[in-house]
Amino acid sequence: MSEKIKIERGSGNVFLDLGFGKAEAENLRLRSELMVRIGDYCRASGRTQAEVAKALGLTQPRLNALLKGRIDQFSLDALVNVASRAGMSVRLVVKKAA
Repeated sequence: MSEKIKIERGSGNVFLDLGFGKAEAENLRLRSELMVRIGDYCRASGRTQAEVAKALGLTQPRLNALLKGRIDQFSLDALVNVASRAGMSVRLVVKKAA
């Protein structure tokens, strides 16, 4: 026997879909995007974690936590600072919620 699978359209924010409140879901979405972009930068650099960590003003264990997606260990502010040290420009766009 096969069960019918129900598919629901997502909101565009996985954290909201997982049941987080709107404010927390948006904060998590922003932090996760920054973590992905910083991770891309680290991998593209061709340097060791220790070398990249030093360039970004982090310890190697702290960078490792970032690369492993330990989102609970990083504030939005801290991630913006790391992205800036990586030569990235972070832009904030504020719009009325739908």
